[in-house]
Order: sequence, then C-alpha cells, then structure tokens
Amino acid sequence: MSVGLLAVVDDILSAAMKASAKAAGVVIDDAAVTPQYVQGITPARELPVVGKIALGSLANKFVIIIPVALLLTAFAPWVLPFLLIVGGTYLCFEGAEKVLEWFGVQHGHEDESARDEKRLVLGAVRTDLILSTEIMLISLASLDKGLDIWTTLAILAVIAVVMTGVVYGAVALLVKIDDIGLKMAKSSEQRVRHTGTRIVRSMPAVFRFISILGTVAMLWVGGHLVLVNLAEVGVPFGADILHAIEHALHGLGPVIVWIGDTLFSAIAGLAVGLVIVGIVLGIGRMLGKKPSFHEGEETPASAH
Repeated sequence: MSVGLLAVVDDILSAAMKASAKAAGVVIDDAAVTPQYVQGITPARELPVVGKIALGSLANKFVIIIPVALLLTAFAPWVLPFLLIVGGTYLCFEGAEKVLEWFGVQHGHEDESARDEKRLVLGAVRTDLILSTEIMLISLASLDKGLDIWTTLAILAVIAVVMTGVVYGAVALLVKIDDIGLKMAKSSEQRVRHTGTRIVRSMPAVFRFISILGTVAMLWVGGHLVLVNLAEVGVPFGADILHAIEHALHGLGPVIVWIGDTLFSAIAGLAVGLVIVGIVLGIGRMLGKKPSFHEGEETPASAH
C-alpha cells in the first residue's frame, strides 16, 4: 500500500514539474513585478508584507483559479480566452500607466510618501491573480489527457504551492538583500566587509532595474495574452503578426525568436494599455474625477 502511494505521489510530482516548466517565463515575470510593491515601506514590514501577498497568491490559486479553471474546462471552455483577454488588458493598463509616469505624466494618485499597506497588498494580490491565472492555465493545458479530476487537482495543487514558494521566496530575498549587505559591511573581515558595501551601493540600481523589468513584464505578458486569446475568439490579426515574426526570425535561433516575440508583445501591450488609460481618464474627466491608478506600490520612476 505504501509503495503504491509513493508511486502515485511520484507520478503527481513528475507531472507537476513537467507541466509547470512551460510556465517558467510567467514565473520570472511574477517575481519581477512583485518587488515594486514592497519598495519604500519600513524595512521591518517588508517580509510581513511579502508574506501577506504570498498568502493572497495561494488564496487566488486555491479559492479562485483552480476551481474556476476546472469548472470552465469541463462545462464552458469557450469562456477562458475572454477571461484571459480581460486579465491581459488589465496588465497592459497597469504597465502603460507606469510608463507614462517615467515621462512625468501624473494621474492624481495619492502621495506615495505615505504607503498604505492594505492597498499595497490588495494591488499586488490583484496583479498576482492575473499572472497566477496564466501560470495555472498553461500548466493545466500541459497535463496529459485522460487524467481523472482528483489527479488533476493534486497536480495543480502541487504546482500552486511550488510556484508560490519560488516566486515569493525570490521576492523576499530581493527585498532583504540590502539588509544582508549591511550586516556584511559591519563584519570584522575585510573581504566580507567590502562585499557587503558593494551590495549596499548596488541595490538602488538593482531595484530600479527590477522596477523597470516588472513594468516591461506586465506589458509583455499582458500584450501576449491579449494577442493570443483574441485569435482564439476569432480576431487573429495580432497573433498572425506574432507568427510572422517568429517565422522570419526562426533561422537566427530560439533566443532571437523569443526577443522578437517579446518585443512585439510588449509594444502591443503598451498600445492597448495607453488606449485603456485614455478611456479611463476620459471617463473620469466627464465625471469630474481624477482616477487613482495605484494601490500603494512604488512607481518605476521613484524606485530606489
């Protein structure tokens, strides 16, 4: 009995690792996006906030994404592309709004000197919902056909826990690495002290890069979701361009193909996002209000 159970567990773990491999790109994006929400808060609150976001991510996966995905896959698979289009559009909107801030365009959001932890966590968990949805749907689509519902559920549960641990473990390390550097800088050993000093001095540039990377990731993932899923519902124009780019660059190797795909997806995501920002601002102006687009996160322009 125990041997049989171990065999089942091994099969589930193997299937989970195989299915989650195709979602690795989105995992990297998720890890790049999240740190910008934590920058600027009190150091003592950084890990607790990351922990809250991680718990929110698990709730997203187990309470919303997995049950809804299994139900829709079984009874209404045609709805999934529309949900992904909506999610991708939201990522494009967030990314475009941050790009505008790089150029000094402000939208009436609150003073970021007073970070609202609840709003910060809410914004991060909402963004995680979209990225986690893509991770879980890619993983679900990669599973072997014919699995029973309980095996599928077990595999998705393993993927959810592993992916959350990887993403938010990396985020926790990123936001605390400056503290590690400070402790190293106080060491009695000269080599350790110099290494710690270099870490501390490099962190502002590292976090600016991470913030920019997170914004680009939003545009890339959001644009790709919109293009690919529009094709699924009968609007193939953008996906056809993607395929044409991939075909044209095929002879230059997979890395160049990926760069071309990513660049076009990000440009398309920025275009979609700017349109949505314009619509939101236009509606706000008609109603005499200034929309606040932020949930307490640090903007790329002000990341340090």
